[in-house]
Amino acid sequence: MAARRSIGIVINGVTGRMGYRQHLVRSLLAIREQGGVPLTGGGHIWPELILVGRDPDKLASIAARHGLTEWTTDLDAALSRPDVEVYFDAQVTAQREKAIRQAIAAGKHIYTEKPLAESSGAAEELAELAAAAGIRSGVVQDKLFLPGLRKLKRLIDGGFFGKILSVRGEFGYWVFEGDWQTAQRPSWNYRLADGGGIVMDMFPHWNYVLEELFGAVRAVQCTTVTHIESRVDERGETYQADADDAAYAIFELEGGIVAQLNSSWAVRVYRDELVEFQVDGTEGSAVAGLRGCRIQHRATTPKPVWNPDLPVTESFRDQWTEVPDNDEFDNGFKVQWEAFLRHVVAGEEFHWDFESGARGVRLAEAGLQSASEGRRIELGNA
Repeated sequence: MAARRSIGIVINGVTGRMGYRQHLVRSLLAIREQGGVPLTGGGHIWPELILVGRDPDKLASIAARHGLTEWTTDLDAALSRPDVEVYFDAQVTAQREKAIRQAIAAGKHIYTEKPLAESSGAAEELAELAAAAGIRSGVVQDKLFLPGLRKLKRLIDGGFFGKILSVRGEFGYWVFEGDWQTAQRPSWNYRLADGGGIVMDMFPHWNYVLEELFGAVRAVQCTTVTHIESRVDERGETYQADADDAAYAIFELEGGIVAQLNSSWAVRVYRDELVEFQVDGTEGSAVAGLRGCRIQHRATTPKPVWNPDLPVTESFRDQWTEVPDNDEFDNGFKVQWEAFLRHVVAGEEFHWDFESGARGVRLAEAGLQSASEGRRIELGNA
């Protein structure tokens, strides 16, 4: 029987929405339920979990709910344990850098939610410290592992588009203000002092999506807005929302591709998914969401004629073809967790590291600078 390789993992921020739902329940506990992460040469990686947070009652409740026994409010104590090899951070952004520095000093491999830090300088320093310490690092880049974008990547790799010309993306939904409907995002997202803002939240995502699928970002021009200036927090108290809740940006990519991405928490959805990307090329086009992907090839492209005096008689949506799954797609967060654990234990390739995360923070800063100064900002990405 193949051996089981246990690996101690500290999960900091498990009481938060993402830390609990996506990383604990849908990733690490799901991995345990399937018997661990299979290794190429046989055997499995078995996560041993230590929950960390600031609220002992919440930690105890989560542990009891899922049959876990290890939890603590003392991060230093958790990191000092010799059986702990990996530190994972899902805290609010403002708390992340300090904890990651502690984990680096303790010699632990580190996997973290994005953004890696509140500034590109800090993110780049964390990358340098991790490299100098010889530890393996990773940043969550979940969108790349979701079915829609994996289908899109398959089309790109197969040459479906010919020369890619442009990308247009729409992301967002209406986040309730918290007065007559409970807000579905935490209030810190809308306060600058707490590290809030849609640019710092979403541009790190857009950087790795654009970089991985189409090419590195060379320049950005961005307009940011705080559409909803007053919101109600978790305690029912009204507060000033001073962080950007919408961003409208044009990204210039290597190879001449132009990407236009709108990000908003103040938009009502009229599309099939909460995020969609349309890619247009000389040989074909595609519209991809997180799960689905539709295509229209050059040979099947209709020839519409602009005539505002006559009603449209054709259904443009019906002229697109659904890309088949052709594979089984697991939860994107779980898939990247498995890849990172194989990277730590078996040295398998994993290039979504701190350097990649730092580039995402750098793009967010450039977007904010562009909005502040009202001009196009060039990036120095190699």
